[in-house]
Amino acid sequence: MPKTMSSERAPIADFPFTFEARAPKGELGRFVESIWYARGTISYRREKIAPTGSTVAVIILGDAIVDTANNGHADPVRSDTGFLIGPHDGPVINEPTGETYAMGIVTTPVGCEAVFGLRPGTVRGRVVELLNAWAPARDLRDSLIRTGERSAMLDALEAALAPAEVRGTRRVASAVAAFEDDPRRPIEDIAKSLELSHAHLDREFGRIVGLSPRRLARLLRVRRLLDEIDVRGSNDWAELAHTYGWFDQAHLIRDFKRHTGVTPTQYVCAQRSVYSPVEDGDAAGFVPEQ
Repeated sequence: MPKTMSSERAPIADFPFTFEARAPKGELGRFVESIWYARGTISYRREKIAPTGSTVAVIILGDAIVDTANNGHADPVRSDTGFLIGPHDGPVINEPTGETYAMGIVTTPVGCEAVFGLRPGTVRGRVVELLNAWAPARDLRDSLIRTGERSAMLDALEAALAPAEVRGTRRVASAVAAFEDDPRRPIEDIAKSLELSHAHLDREFGRIVGLSPRRLARLLRVRRLLDEIDVRGSNDWAELAHTYGWFDQAHLIRDFKRHTGVTPTQYVCAQRSVYSPVEDGDAAGFVPEQ
């Protein structure tokens, strides 16, 4: 399910797939990065999906889907109703059993407890049944099925979200914004700017984000790189390593594989074999597997 904010584009070649994402405005946007609708049948068997630092709810409206955390090393979870995917720093393997027909909620890094009422540490690195983890999901799913029309379904999903304020969220959100602006910025510097000790910032991140500042910064650096990779041309990996702050190309490859499950060269080959020419970053973080 490639990431695109366009409502009518089909960024995948050779098979029909509708994907629409919406970024909420105002106060909701502090906690929810996007909501999305997806419907179609992929032409490959499954895909690795790199982490974003978020918690993701997937509401399944059609055929069952199998999701497996930790790059396939966890127990697979098969569901025909939905998943909650906790914050993680390795890829989740997504394997539809038929047509994908689903909607999703992607939180900001600080949104897990605010949106779903769960401490992110309890679901970190895990895929769990959505209906067991988030009580409103059952009625929401039934409502979306009855609604049936894509735009109205997105309206209904957005209207159903009512995040609660969680202590310390604004301060941690400021730190997250600093990392997003420059993932190479020293953690001590960000902590000092917020009048916190490094240890205090670590604890706040564990409680609100579910990942340490160091892990989130490393993840965000890979995400920035993924957005810039030219999957249709050539890439100077040594130069990219220098540009994005890795010590050398070997360190870039190590972090890249940790977050995507493949090397940079394998990533480019996988995307090139399936996706049609799209703007750089449209399918960032998706690794199709035949």
